[in-house]
Amino acid sequence: MPAPRGFAYEQRGADVVITHHGRPVTTLRGARAEHFLAEVRAGDEQVVMARWTGNYRRGNERAARAHPRNRRT
Repeated sequence: MPAPRGFAYEQRGADVVITHHGRPVTTLRGARAEHFLAEVRAGDEQVVMARWTGNYRRGNERAARAHPRNRRT
């Protein structure tokens, strides 16, 4: 499983803009931005940004197949 890469973030006042390969992905404001910044300081930046943007689909595909919504009857 390759590690996520290509993420960056920029703090603009109280907002945080997360980009992936130079393209804006999401903007966090207020308490969410503060929580994100605390997590980034405490852990691996790339993994944290991948999780916050939803780009963390690494290994959970098999579990999703068994979800009742995805079962064929």
